[in-house]
Amino acid sequence: MSELRKYERLQLIRGGLLRGLVGLVGFGLLLVGTGCISIDLLSGGGSEVPLVESVIRGNTGPKILLVDIDGVIGVSKGVGSLFGGDEYSMVARVREVLDRARDDEEVRALLLRIDSPGGTATASEQIYTEIMRFREERDVPVMAQFLATAASGGYYIAMAADTIQAHPTTITGSIGVIFSSLSFAGLMEKIGIEDQTITGGVHKDAGSPYRRLSDVERDQLQTIVDDLHARFREIVGRGRPELSAEEIEKLADGQIFSARQALANGLIDRIGTLEDAVVALEQRLSVEESRVVSYHRPRELRRNLYTKTALIPSLGAGGHGLSAEAWALARLEKILARPGFHYLWWPGLSGTPLSH
Repeated sequence: MSELRKYERLQLIRGGLLRGLVGLVGFGLLLVGTGCISIDLLSGGGSEVPLVESVIRGNTGPKILLVDIDGVIGVSKGVGSLFGGDEYSMVARVREVLDRARDDEEVRALLLRIDSPGGTATASEQIYTEIMRFREERDVPVMAQFLATAASGGYYIAMAADTIQAHPTTITGSIGVIFSSLSFAGLMEKIGIEDQTITGGVHKDAGSPYRRLSDVERDQLQTIVDDLHARFREIVGRGRPELSAEEIEKLADGQIFSARQALANGLIDRIGTLEDAVVALEQRLSVEESRVVSYHRPRELRRNLYTKTALIPSLGAGGHGLSAEAWALARLEKILARPGFHYLWWPGLSGTPLSH
């Protein structure tokens, strides 16, 4: 009798565990189906997984590598997975893609697909440098194709291309720098909160949200903004040598341009679609057909020229799903949460001081 009871007890435990596991999986599938959460348990896809190649257009001929510059540009990592998987870093991703292409002699051209309002000055510079290095080492044509937005840091990166084409509906330009900073000093005074920060150096906490900027600090920060703005104009001068310094100075006041306005002002070379860009590169390579390829993680599907390369996790804080737009906004807020200098077009920041 005791052995039978042990057997029954074991069966009850096994049954409970099985029902619990089934319930957990069912709950997970329910969340996935309702768009609340997206979990990739089996396919991996983190940074430790090697990139794979997909041909997204054409069947024969040399390869044209499609490189994505999509969303807010930053060196910081993005939203991670539920189990601590890969976090997205645009600078690291671009470097990894170009390193893979560097060893592939069949890659004969780069097509930069840019849809970005910009981001940090440092990340924009790093990606620009990586593309320039690849272009010089491999001696291949590089074309930038603008989609919806190619502003500020997005335009900065495009200066690494020898040809720039914008979609008919592109918004571009915003050649300028912005330092983002807020002050809660007035609010703190109203509710009786006092800043007691102790510093070693009178300007150590310049830009702190807990106190107002002094005139000296404002002037000093402005000199940094001016230096970065001069660097931006220098890069534009290298990428658009047909423009004079005076013309660049006039265009680099932070204003945005439509595709037609950008063409009229010499900021781009032509207006056209992604398909037009591929045909133009084929003509430069003197071939009738090419293979447009994309390097990506195994879990990132690639079907055509318009499929996004950048993986956007759909796991948000608290388990709530994030749309692509909300994820981009979360990345922007993460960047702007820290003091910094940005090549960024964001209308909500137009009133922020220390911009140029």
